[in-house]
Amino acid sequence: MSKPKLIVFASGTAEDKGGSGFENLVAATKTGVLDADIVAVISNHEHGSVHERADRLGIPFVFFGPDSDYAKIVADSGAEWVALSGWLKIAKGLDPQKTFNIHPALLSQLDGRFGGHGMYGSRIHEAVAEAFARGEITESGFTMHFVTDELDRGPAFFERRVPLLAGMSPEEIAKAVNVAEHQWQPKITNMVVHGKIRWDGKDSNSLVVPETF
Repeated sequence: MSKPKLIVFASGTAEDKGGSGFENLVAATKTGVLDADIVAVISNHEHGSVHERADRLGIPFVFFGPDSDYAKIVADSGAEWVALSGWLKIAKGLDPQKTFNIHPALLSQLDGRFGGHGMYGSRIHEAVAEAFARGEITESGFTMHFVTDELDRGPAFFERRVPLLAGMSPEEIAKAVNVAEHQWQPKITNMVVHGKIRWDGKDSNSLVVPETF
């Protein structure tokens, strides 16, 4: 029986050494935590860190240029599922039932303050650090959610909270959240691509999520 086919979108530049989430997913396919085949990885940086990781791991790399089309890239790859992992562009035209994202903050927190336009990359962790300094929050974390055309508003199906410690910088917060992402992303991704977490792509009330993980 063939395994689910997954394509990963990960921005990553040469400077930020991004793409660790992608590499973590590939590693999980080798240990069996993620029972899927990663058929390609996409980056909007042609010669960045994601490309370097892809070459080393033997995963086909596709450059996402100014004229690239999301749906065509996915169709050409033969992928059934799309994972956005550190993707810093707005994804359009993809199947909302089959596309999901990992967001490095709690989208449920402070009425969604840490999601939406402008909340990406280091900006997220800077905003979290500022809210923490003001005493508004005591923890950060990450959220996994299905992707719709409304930025960061597709149904959330998993979040993991990470305690914040006094004096943590945005960089330290990012590192702590990243550790939690690497621990949980492969396991939750596996549940999505095997249908244990699902929705109809239209009504958030159709979301099915196991009671325990």
